[in-house]
Amino acid sequence: MRANTVKRSGLGFWIKRLLLIACLMVVALEAYFFVQIGWWVEHDPGMTSFMHVQLAALREKNPNAKLQQKWVDYDRISNNLKRAIISSEDANFTDHDGVDWNALQKAYLKNAKKGKVVAGGSTITQQLAKNLFLSGSRSYLRKGQELIITYMLEFWMDKERIFEIYLNVVEFGSGIFGAEAAAQHYYGISASRLSAAQAARLAVMLPNPRYYDAHRGTSYLARRTDLILRRMNAADLP
Repeated sequence: MRANTVKRSGLGFWIKRLLLIACLMVVALEAYFFVQIGWWVEHDPGMTSFMHVQLAALREKNPNAKLQQKWVDYDRISNNLKRAIISSEDANFTDHDGVDWNALQKAYLKNAKKGKVVAGGSTITQQLAKNLFLSGSRSYLRKGQELIITYMLEFWMDKERIFEIYLNVVEFGSGIFGAEAAAQHYYGISASRLSAAQAARLAVMLPNPRYYDAHRGTSYLARRTDLILRRMNAADLP
């Protein structure tokens, strides 16, 4: 009887110790994210987690594959592209604190009605959080971590810095990352020279850029581009 009690006590001790270690690991991970984001306030990120994943996928087919990306400062990116992306991806970007809860609720209701995921509701800050640190997998745990990182970004950075990083790391096609690489890839010009129509088209490609890189003449792409063109002038820039 006493032996069984001792065994249970010993087991409880190790369970508590393992839980403590797990908690400390989580705290250490969050601390790493927090400090790393603080560093990026003044320093530009290199490759993001998402970029590493995509490069690995490309190199499975071509060992010599490389990503196309060139960092450009915020004021060297056309305001047309900034307005187009805000109009298409996150109309309330300058107003919310990182998460647009109304947009998330609308997306949830729309997905429930369709019986599948047809809308995301993620803000520009949330998309950046995912691209910087996380995988593309879908789970409540990953979504929770995304929200934590989102609020860290909003704590450390103003909207202009968040948007500057987003514009330089977001995926625009197969191996194409950032506004400068996108402008060169699709139009042979710099990001500063993008016209309103060109910018609107790039913004519309964002939810599924690799598909639209390979299917540039779809009717949806044309219709959605026209819609974003009409909305762009109302977009507030940080």
